[in-house]
Parts: sequence; structure tokens; C-alpha cells
Amino acid sequence: MKKVILFIALLSFGFAKITVAGASNITYVIGELKNEFTKSHPNSQVVVNIGSSGKLKAQIEHSAPFDIFLSANVAYAQALVDKNISKSPAVVYAKGALILYTRNKVDLSKGIDAITSKNVSKIAIANPKTAPYGSATKEALINAKLYDKVKDKLVFAQNISQTQIYAMRACDVGFIAKASLFSKALKGAKEGVDYIDVPSSLYKPIAQAMVLLSDKKEAVEFFEFLQSKRAKEIFKRYGYIE
Repeated sequence: MKKVILFIALLSFGFAKITVAGASNITYVIGELKNEFTKSHPNSQVVVNIGSSGKLKAQIEHSAPFDIFLSANVAYAQALVDKNISKSPAVVYAKGALILYTRNKVDLSKGIDAITSKNVSKIAIANPKTAPYGSATKEALINAKLYDKVKDKLVFAQNISQTQIYAMRACDVGFIAKASLFSKALKGAKEGVDYIDVPSSLYKPIAQAMVLLSDKKEAVEFFEFLQSKRAKEIFKRYGYIE
């Protein structure tokens, strides 16, 4: 009987749910961010829906009930500000970085020029039209004067998480988020052997912005936490640039 009463009491007290629409590159960092936030907000529950920034933006424009949108770039977040859908300005919360990963031990000693090798027939990249990491990849390839040489080898994924799957299972190499190195699947990946950094001079920093979509007190608190020094430390630890 006591257990039933306690259960009912907990239900009546309840948890404040914070619903977040998050770009797929935050898959690995979001868990620690949630844990850190709930240390000081134990009655808040952060629920994250992961997807491509473009698709999440479209859902929000069609009244999807999210409290916060964590976009993989500034443009999609700013678009919601311009349409008066958001409750805040677009705020940059992190900057993403690209790596070139190979599952087939392609020789990476020549840098990203390795993708022109005869041993590389399929290159995984995120869709440049909907995924900011894909747009950055295309920019890097163009600036490196490699795009025209490899465009017939490109295999497009819906988002950066799917790009990682393609790179690990179906393609010879893939341009993925540096944050992906913190996934269980890539644990132990060796720099120079399994991956290399894509030179930051080849693409604009992937500034990632967020907007607040509701006035809910708990959502505002999580939004503010994501701008805190502690949150920035966590992002940095997971491969993002300050």
C-alpha cells in the first residue's frame, strides 16, 4: 500500500519534460549534457529527438511541439527567428569539425587527397542540401580542388549520423563529425591510420546555433545551461571547437 501511495505521489509531483529537437551530430555529447543539467535540476527530464537539421526545422515550422532546437548550423535556427517562431535569438552553442574516416585502411598519408585513390570507389558524405556537415564537406572538397574528381564516388546520407554508418559499413571512406570519435563504434580509432582531421582552412567553422521555442521555465533553464562554461567544457571534450 505504501508503494502505491508513493507511486501516486510521484505521479502528482511529476517531472518537467523538456523536449529538444537536436541535429544528429550531438548524439554522443547530449547524454553527458543531460546528466550534468539534471544534477542541479533533478525534477527535469530532457527528451531529445535526433534528426537532420533541415527536417527538424521543417517539423518545427509545421508546429511540432519542441521546446528547444539545436541546429547543426546558424541558418536553420535563424530562419525560425525570422519567421517569429522562436522565443529567443539564434545562439551559437558549439562549432563542429570534420574528419576523414576509412574502414578499409586507405592510406591517409597524403591527407584528404587520399580519396582520389583507385582503392576508393565510394565516399560517404552528408547531404549538402539538408545537412550542414554535408555542406561543409562539399565546401572543403571544392576548395581542395577535389570535388570534380570525386563527385561520381559520392554517396549521400540524410544526416551526419547516417554518414557514419555508411562510412563504417558500405563506403571506403567518409567525411564525418569529429564528435563521432566518441561513439562506441569508433572507440579506439587511431589518428593517421583510421582518420585524419580535415584542414579547417578548407571550410568555414560549422557554427551550430540553437533557439528557444517555448516559455517553459525548465526549457529556459536548459537553454541557459547550454550556454554555460560547464556545457562548453563538455562540448570541447567531445571534439567541438570553442
